[in-house]
Amino acid sequence: MRLSILALLSCHFLFAQTQYPKDYFRAPLDIPMQLSGNFGELRPNHFHAGFDLKTNQREGLSVHAIADGYVSRIKISTYGNGKCIYITHPNGYTSVYGHLQTPVGTILDYVKNTHYKEKAYEIEMFLKPDELPVTKGQIIGLSGNTGSSEGPHLHFEIRDSKTEFVINPIFFGFDQNIKDTKKPTLSSLYVYPLDNATVNQSKQPLLLNMALQKDGTYLASKVKANGKIGFGINAVDTDDVSYNKNGVFNVSTFLNGNPNYNYQFNTYSFDEMRYINAFIDYSRYKKTSQRVQKLFMKTPFALSIIKTDSQYGVITPEPNLASNYRIEVSDYFGNLNSITVPIEYDTATPLVQAEPVMGPYFVRYNKDSNFEKDNMSVFIPAGTFYEDFNMNFDVRNKKIYIHDDTVPVHSNFTITIKDDSYPENLRDKLYIGKGTSFNGTIRKADVFTAKAKILGQYGLVLDTIAPVIRMAKPVEGKWISDQKKIELTIGDSSSGIKSYNGYLNGSWVLFEYENKTRKITHTFDDQYLTEGENFLKVEVVDNVGNTAIFETHFFRSQQK
Repeated sequence: MRLSILALLSCHFLFAQTQYPKDYFRAPLDIPMQLSGNFGELRPNHFHAGFDLKTNQREGLSVHAIADGYVSRIKISTYGNGKCIYITHPNGYTSVYGHLQTPVGTILDYVKNTHYKEKAYEIEMFLKPDELPVTKGQIIGLSGNTGSSEGPHLHFEIRDSKTEFVINPIFFGFDQNIKDTKKPTLSSLYVYPLDNATVNQSKQPLLLNMALQKDGTYLASKVKANGKIGFGINAVDTDDVSYNKNGVFNVSTFLNGNPNYNYQFNTYSFDEMRYINAFIDYSRYKKTSQRVQKLFMKTPFALSIIKTDSQYGVITPEPNLASNYRIEVSDYFGNLNSITVPIEYDTATPLVQAEPVMGPYFVRYNKDSNFEKDNMSVFIPAGTFYEDFNMNFDVRNKKIYIHDDTVPVHSNFTITIKDDSYPENLRDKLYIGKGTSFNGTIRKADVFTAKAKILGQYGLVLDTIAPVIRMAKPVEGKWISDQKKIELTIGDSSSGIKSYNGYLNGSWVLFEYENKTRKITHTFDDQYLTEGENFLKVEVVDNVGNTAIFETHFFRSQQK
């Protein structure tokens, strides 16, 4: 793998290399632009791919196409971006609008027809240029809170249409919609001893003190080290109107004035997203929920936003030579905060030893590994981890113990369990789970196999319990002519829901699912109703085939 040597000192020069159209797009909302999340913000297992735009804490705001183009893709999902529309524009870019409450107009008609054609709520459609053309400013949907959204807002992205790389929307003139005179905030600075190094008489990472100087910069306490060291920061950015703690745009470090390490959130691919777990101090994050951004790579990884010197940001103090290390954190608007760290070589005896190595099995990140005991095994392909480490592995009480979740996993490893203790009629009700968390499991006779991306304890889980279907306001035998919708709650305590279907008078009807409330909702359509008595049936199936059926009947008058 080849990584570029950092040669540019200014973040302005870095992002000016690519010229993006500044006045081609309009804003997707009519209200003033306020960010609840920005591009590159650190999220679980991924970098944020766009802007999260506030919608005044409510749903139903008009969402506009930012330019002429055509709807090239529509995805309706219970997670992720929820109801999401993609518009491809003739200038080579695609805009994305997520967490919608609903599409509108001809787009809604197209989506509804596809729901009924595929008899499914979760659908994905790829369209041709002549199917759903749109014009700049056209209302394409209403803002919402669908999918994995934690509150009403619009998720907005811009992508390169050919490469599918996401691009920071700030480059497209949207900086004119945001006022920002505030410097990024640096809340903590850590130093890491690497490869048995000692720093300030410790072989464990240390939190450094920072003192504010008269010129507005920070001076860190002196670092005295012997061996290789690296640094990490906890930093956030705010603007003048949003007040949210968002991600930082650019971080550059310099050793004795020479560029040492840099990352800038300008553009990257979805294939790179999971590298966030190597980008941060993952173990600290799992233990404290604090995302410390590392300013070095102990083992290089292919995240394109990072540019480094030949040592990948790692520093080795030299005898009789004092060094000056500087960290600059800046936003798109040029607001900058910096820390200076004096570094000296030191041979003092360490007072704090390194944490003891607990795992007896040494795993190399770039080599395949396989561990087996008592009819259970785990196969770990090369590239599963980001660094070499000592791993715990054991099998006891019919559980396979694969280290713990403080070590990040980049790609799938495979768990295999052979168990003939269950009768044949129950084996299809078994799955490999972490606790009761479901992993898709393949069975061949008495051998079960599943892939996973989180280390921890796994075992076979037996699920013979059907899902639960409840109706908060029963309609059994009632006249509900004025009721526009019908709503049920569905759930499963073990393997989880695989599918659900609703039928009205024998015909499949659309029920929309909201994962945050576990509710499914059907909006009545006269074509599926009859005058007088109507029959409703809902069927829910879990991931191992247990089925629950709910049936009721109600009366309805079609007369207006």
